[in-house]
Amino acid sequence: MCGTCGCVGGSGEGGGTRIAVPHAHPHDHDHVHAGHGPDHTGVRDHPSADRGSTGDGETITLEQKVLVKNDDLAVRNRAWLAERGIVAVNMMSSPGAGKTTLLERTLRDFAGRRPVAVIEGDQETALDAERIRRAGGTVVQINTGAGCHLDAEMVRGALTALEPVPGSLILVENVGNLVCPALFDLGERSRAVIISVTEGTDKPLKYPYMFAAADLVIINKIDLLPYVDFDVEQCEKYARSVNPDLRVLTVSATTGEGMAAWYDWVAHP
Repeated sequence: MCGTCGCVGGSGEGGGTRIAVPHAHPHDHDHVHAGHGPDHTGVRDHPSADRGSTGDGETITLEQKVLVKNDDLAVRNRAWLAERGIVAVNMMSSPGAGKTTLLERTLRDFAGRRPVAVIEGDQETALDAERIRRAGGTVVQINTGAGCHLDAEMVRGALTALEPVPGSLILVENVGNLVCPALFDLGERSRAVIISVTEGTDKPLKYPYMFAAADLVIINKIDLLPYVDFDVEQCEKYARSVNPDLRVLTVSATTGEGMAAWYDWVAHP
């Protein structure tokens, strides 16, 4: 059980997480990454357990233990990736923002620049993983069950299954949720939040921790701007009021508009 949000399914908490090994690797992998160095570079701060009284000390203690354990594993993941020159980007959004469509186009257009693999997170089904495979990507599917986010241990298992080549790019499609994924460091180099113009201009104000924890915001589906009430400039202002260092890109993963800027960023996140 996740002590932060109460969900079940976390790999480290006795849940029912399932990792599907890609068809390209028919043999079993039962090893885990070992011998990682104590590099804490990039570890993110979590909201303090003292941020307010809940009247339940056990809940706060459990939250602290879950996050500390996750962060220790994330440090190992980050060191393992750095040793191999692998860049991992954690891609987060609410459901329906267009993450998978963006990944499909990225895989097609990014071919030849560097090897790309995808870790696909969903509560159930392998539908998105199948879309990634059809787009030419190497992918591992993680099903979290009732869990609402990926964690560092799940990603460690996925990396073991993927066996990414040195120098590759790993794109992690997190579970659709604008709350808990922001709390869990996966060992990634950078974090990108995708929102769509169909979701409303005020998303950064409603989910500030997600935007505070991000490095990049992608405003997707700009081809629909003539048909929806969405103010791009105001949304950017809201996002930077939460995190002044954010870079904001506007794209349409469907038409390809603005995607060149995303490719340049993801090549050097």
